[in-house]
Amino acid sequence: MSTPAPLPRVVIVGCGFGGIEAARTLAGTPVDITLIDRTNHHLFQPLLYQVATAGLTSPSISGPIRHILRRQIRNGQLTVLLGQVVGIDAGARCIALADGERVPYDHLIVASGATHSYFGHDEWAAHAPGLKTLADALHIRQRLLYAFELAEREAQDAAARESWLTFAVVGAGPTGVEMAGTLAEIAHHTLHEEYRRIDSRRARVVLLEGAPRVLGAFPETLSQRAREQLDALGVEVRTGAQVTHIDDQGVRFRRGKDEPEETLRARTVIWAAGVAASPLGRELQRATDCALDRAGRVVVEPDLTVAGHPEIHVVGDLAAAKSHAPGREPTPVPGVSPGAKQMGRHAAANIRRRLRSQATRPFHYVDYGSLATIGRRSAVATVQVPLLGQLRFSGLFAWLFWLFVHVYFLIGFRNRLIVLADWAWAYFTFERHARVVPEPLATMPHARQEHTWAEPVEPEHASKRA
Repeated sequence: MSTPAPLPRVVIVGCGFGGIEAARTLAGTPVDITLIDRTNHHLFQPLLYQVATAGLTSPSISGPIRHILRRQIRNGQLTVLLGQVVGIDAGARCIALADGERVPYDHLIVASGATHSYFGHDEWAAHAPGLKTLADALHIRQRLLYAFELAEREAQDAAARESWLTFAVVGAGPTGVEMAGTLAEIAHHTLHEEYRRIDSRRARVVLLEGAPRVLGAFPETLSQRAREQLDALGVEVRTGAQVTHIDDQGVRFRRGKDEPEETLRARTVIWAAGVAASPLGRELQRATDCALDRAGRVVVEPDLTVAGHPEIHVVGDLAAAKSHAPGREPTPVPGVSPGAKQMGRHAAANIRRRLRSQATRPFHYVDYGSLATIGRRSAVATVQVPLLGQLRFSGLFAWLFWLFVHVYFLIGFRNRLIVLADWAWAYFTFERHARVVPEPLATMPHARQEHTWAEPVEPEHASKRA
């Protein structure tokens, strides 16, 4: 009795938007799938800043990989491995994990995403954390909340108190704008009655952007509208500000090449400016001699494969991909979650075509629009509508549309229900209950460990309330 031929082996590296869509698209295809990720969860990154600012808990925007793909696991099609990919051997068609294990493949989909880029100043990372993972979000939450705690302890030192109550956000893309607007809401509405020695409403939130305007990827009219909404929230926006130095005391920047440096004393700095491709891009270049762009992304073929290696697909933020719409010039695919999802589905569909000895198809990105929320009842949006073209709107309607879209794309009914409940509660009460920090004060970088407790003093705003 003959044994059945082994199924083609498909290895997917990364369980972000691209990886999970690829795995789902391959469901029911006669292949043996191995999904490898260095964490055990899928993360809805567009709402990561809400975890960092205590608006949502981490389980609300994430889910265990094994639970999300449990049907494929139960059907015997999918194996999930927790591991760190450190090498790719394109000749032997296998990948190497950090613990030495080697995983063979017939088809490989690399969807390992992106990380922070400090433009050659990696030493800034210790003072200005970025926001890409749950660990990043919880670390930033700790820094934000403890900044108010440490300001409360600076009863006699006004300069030190002011530096703890000054928050700098570097980068005015969607993440930076959303972070700055939410920080202003926390300081002005959530915390203002919870401290005796300080008035949290005196906190400064400064948004630094090197380009001439915020949300540079949006149309200029919406960019200006976003700027006005940030101003209304009390965010200090400084465009054309090139950061030259970051340390534990704050940020130095200049407005022009010949302008003198300015110093912003801020003990809390959040980095939302630069993005670099996953280190696996360099590994793929070493293994296949593929081309990389300036951000370290892999330049892929029209069907999302690596040149000379049709068995290797690269999707998501790691791919320097172009959209090949019929009758149009190819255009770059933006590094957003809809693009990663569509690339993941397309790579999986092309693997199925190859298994049927059919020609692969070039990738065509469908742009549904862009969204960015600024704060309470404030957002900007561009939406592509068939026959009508691009619609642009801002304010309350854009904010409601942003809420609907993000809840809709969350994974799992439970997460949608919890996020809706948390947002409704926060809207009517201004409260944020995800403000528990598990680490003690001693773990806070730059925190003074020795304080002299003074007698309680009345905060500066007390006389204004009387």
